[in-house]
Amino acid sequence: MRRAVLLLLLISLLAGCVRDAEPADAPDVLRVLAGSEIKDLEPLLQRAESEAGVKVRLTYTGTLDGAEQVASGRTDGRHDAIWFSSNRYLSLIDGARARLSTQTKIMISPVVLGLKPAKASELGWTGRPITWSDIAQAAKDGRFSFAMTNPASSNSGFSALVGVTAALADADGALSAEQVESVTPRLKDFFSAQRLTAGSSGWLAEAYARDPRVDGMVNYESVLLGLREPLTLVYPDDGVVSADYPLTLLASATEAKKDLYGKLTAWLRTPAVQRDIMAGTHRRPITPGVAQDPRFGGRNLIELPFPNRRSTADQLIATYLNRARVPAEARFVLDTSGSMRGDRIDALRQALVALTGADTSASGVFSRFSDRETVTMIPFNDVPGTPVPFTVPERDPEPALAEIKGFAEGLGAEGGTAIYDSLGTAYDLPVVSGRYTSIVLMTDGENTHGSDLAAFEARYLALPEERRAPTFVVLFGESDAEEMRKVAELTGGAVFDARETSLSGVFKEIRGYQ
Repeated sequence: MRRAVLLLLLISLLAGCVRDAEPADAPDVLRVLAGSEIKDLEPLLQRAESEAGVKVRLTYTGTLDGAEQVASGRTDGRHDAIWFSSNRYLSLIDGARARLSTQTKIMISPVVLGLKPAKASELGWTGRPITWSDIAQAAKDGRFSFAMTNPASSNSGFSALVGVTAALADADGALSAEQVESVTPRLKDFFSAQRLTAGSSGWLAEAYARDPRVDGMVNYESVLLGLREPLTLVYPDDGVVSADYPLTLLASATEAKKDLYGKLTAWLRTPAVQRDIMAGTHRRPITPGVAQDPRFGGRNLIELPFPNRRSTADQLIATYLNRARVPAEARFVLDTSGSMRGDRIDALRQALVALTGADTSASGVFSRFSDRETVTMIPFNDVPGTPVPFTVPERDPEPALAEIKGFAEGLGAEGGTAIYDSLGTAYDLPVVSGRYTSIVLMTDGENTHGSDLAAFEARYLALPEERRAPTFVVLFGESDAEEMRKVAELTGGAVFDARETSLSGVFKEIRGYQ
């Protein structure tokens, strides 16, 4: 009887899945390419089907990747609309404007600094005007530390970078290349206090919550207000850059999809839904007449100017990566066991070569190994290989990049899989003061040689705090997903799945976290 009941339940569930699995391009489905920041709206968007008559299907992508997809026309026919936290960078790309139709702003969140209350009080930053110059000077003096996302991967980091630069340059119009160059030394002072980076605002908030050594975070106001431990928010008196989350119809959308878009945007801007957005995501309402949450402070914020040329925006990102930010120390623990023979080792070679500058797309250019970065390769099979270090100089990086490319192209595949001994080797390397250290572990199988996960965990927990670094795990082939998830959780890293996508794409995504 129990087997019969379970069988009937299974049949019922399967039938439900079939009913729910309508084609992605069904008449009542609006296909939206979105930034990861929109994920917290998913519960609300589920109501759109019953309340607005629109089923929303979200596909997530990175900011630069998404901008490239739109500008190149790769979104035509695959998506009906896009929804990023801002369209500012996208609008600078040649040909992008012609791909866009109606833009409807849905909500607002400025990018500001949040500090632990005791640190804000110690700095005297409560109850009086503070400027980005004040913040930069305190950072230079080593009086506080902060976390911020990578401007090449996340709009919150890019918005913060633009805001700080425009404020320090005292820009009263569009930010220029000359102004970026003039304030680069002061940007270096500001970012000397950065201790955490990430490819997304949400992951940064989680990493910050785990690290008691970091005093604060530059992020969306909405993210800062949503933290479990409250922060004192500092709204610089000279201005901010805000996200306005424009839900944007693509010019290629059909008339039927335009109708769905109109229904959805009208519903999202109703006072009731705006209040739900504010309560559920801590973002400011865009619809006039909707009373704002008192936690927003009730003050009007000055919006700082944005570059009006793509070349200036790109120069700003490159300046951050290659000159202003704390240099990175990236360690790659790479499975070269026998199971990697053939297409798999070829994919690994290609993924590493792409990071030496071979990928000339916008997101590819900014994911290459940066100037001043130390890169250590640790190939492994039965045993850990000898670590091979490379340092990319600040000037003339090409010879070092060519050496890394040559190393990658020379990788072979044979033997067994000693995952945990090899990962331990990465943690045994000496820590270089003043660098942001991270580890990438890529394996296509289960551990077959050397110590096991329990031994690695004991080894890791015995490390002094300064030697601990996040491990970003790449699932590939027949990786043991559960064990790899435990490694990421133990070390404060994350898991990236390359089993159904390109290894090059995953490696490029991880660069936002290094």
